[in-house]
Parts: sequence; structure tokens; C-alpha cells
Amino acid sequence: MKPKKSIWHYPRVKVWVVALVAIMGSIFVAGTVTAQKRRAPRAAAPATAGKTIRIQTAPKATIWIDDLKRGVTDDSGKLEIKQVASRAHVIRVRATGYKEITRPLTPPLPATLTIKMTVPADAAEAAFQSAETAAATAKDDDGRRAAVVFYQKALSLRPRYPEAHVGLARVYSDLNEHDLALDSIDEARDDRPNFSVASTVEGRIWRAFHDDEKAVESFKRAIREARGYQPEAHTGLGLTYEDLSQYEEAAVEFKTAILQLADTEPLVYQLLGSTNEKLEKYKEAVAAYDKYLELAPNGNLAPAVRSVIDQLRRQANGEEPIP
Repeated sequence: MKPKKSIWHYPRVKVWVVALVAIMGSIFVAGTVTAQKRRAPRAAAPATAGKTIRIQTAPKATIWIDDLKRGVTDDSGKLEIKQVASRAHVIRVRATGYKEITRPLTPPLPATLTIKMTVPADAAEAAFQSAETAAATAKDDDGRRAAVVFYQKALSLRPRYPEAHVGLARVYSDLNEHDLALDSIDEARDDRPNFSVASTVEGRIWRAFHDDEKAVESFKRAIREARGYQPEAHTGLGLTYEDLSQYEEAAVEFKTAILQLADTEPLVYQLLGSTNEKLEKYKEAVAAYDKYLELAPNGNLAPAVRSVIDQLRRQANGEEPIP
């Protein structure tokens, strides 16, 4: 039986919703696009390992490696991607108006990679691209409903379109239309069994209803389906463990997400720092907060982190906090 209550009926859900929405926003597009037929590797290399690859393709093209968004090319079609682990990957390129390109990236990794975009997108893919753009830039419910229209158009043109179903589920969830969101996830899974992104979004929806058991089940399934490489699911699972006051387990999930995200999402360091505070691991908390400030010195949470980090340093050194 699907839940009917609004997310905001549960007060402690609010504590982490803003943080999770920020994370999902940054990897929103990656989550709704193709879960590759060529599966990503089981384990991620540490963020400090790897090499730099220079991409040359269409202007303003979005680049993913192993379903992780790594950036957007400039007006000349160039993008430099750092910390690419020296192993097999899948690279995906999307430019508005062109058919999306997916190809393997095998060792030895090239220093420069040229990917030509020549095939125009068909009508369904063009509508899907418009939906993704509208969803990523929506600032209110009117903008989200505009994205719904584009997703529905894409699905009318291509009924079996799991990525569009997942994108639609995300937007319905943001609109608090959770029954419709779960229905869209069911459609995505019917179109593509073992679709890890669909399971991840399902976990988000159940967590929004404070159904921790179902959220954990969905996030763990997503990780299995992705053979371990699913940073969004690891982050969601960590947040769910936080809700359950299982802080050791939460820290493990946040650390795994950090490795897989290759320092592309500073907010997870803030989440890890907060968890380590609860565990009274003050040195580890300071290290995580320092990394967050290094990566996002002007981030939304930077002032709050700076306000507590000096106190934590004192506690890490065994000193009394300043009143």
C-alpha cells in the first residue's frame, strides 16, 4: 500500500532534506540518464588517484564518466577532467540537439579524447533533453510542472523510455506527488529490470516518507544493481542510517560515496564531518570539514562549518571548548 501523507508531516525528515536535495541537484542529470548496458566497475579508485583527460566535443556538452557528471564543455567544446582512475570506464556525452553518445573508455587512457557529435536527436530524445534542462533549472513548482510536460511528451513518442520515467519520478517527488513518483519508478523498472538509478530514486521517495526500512532496501538494491558503484545510493543510505542513529554505518556509506564521487560533490564531506561529530571523532570531523572548505570555500554551508571547526580542533586536542 502506497503512503499518502506529505513528507513534511515528519519533522526530523526536514533536517536532512535540504542536504540531500543539494546532492541530488548536482547529480540530477546523471541519475536520470542511461544506466549503461556496459556496467561500471565494481569499485571506485580513490579520489587522489588517476590522470587528467582533455575532452574535445560539441560546445556546452555535458560529460559523464560511469554515470557521474564530470562537467560541461566550454564554448569551444573543451573540458579538462581530472582524477580519472586508470581502469575501464564508460563515457557519455550529451549536447542539445544531438543524439547522446556512449562509448567505452579503456586503458591506457588517452590524454586527449575527441568525440564528434553529428547525429541529430530524434523527437523523443529532444523532448527528454528539454525535460532534463527544465527539471535541473526549475526554481518553483511551475518550473517543475513544465518539466513534467516535456517528460510526458518524450514518453508519448517513446513509451518504453526508462530514463524519462525516472526523470519524471524525481520531479513528481519534488512536487510531493509521491504516488505518481512511485508509479513512474514501477514503469522504469518494467522497461529495464535491475535499473540502479530507478532503485536509488525509489529509496529517496521512501525516505521522504520516513519509511526507513523500505528506503534501506531500495538503496541497497541500487548498490547491488550497480555492482557497488552508485554514489547517490551510498549517500542516500548514509542519510537513512543517520535517521536511524546508526552513525558508524552512515560514516562508512559517506566515505564510499566520497571515493566514488572523486571530489565532485563537496557536500558529502560536510555530511561525513557531521557524522564524525556525533561519534565524537573530532579529528576526523575536522579533516572532513577542512576538505569541504577546501572544495567549497563559498558553499552554502561554509559559514556554519567555519563557526564550529575551531571548537572541534580544541576538542580534538583534548582542550576545553570555549564558552
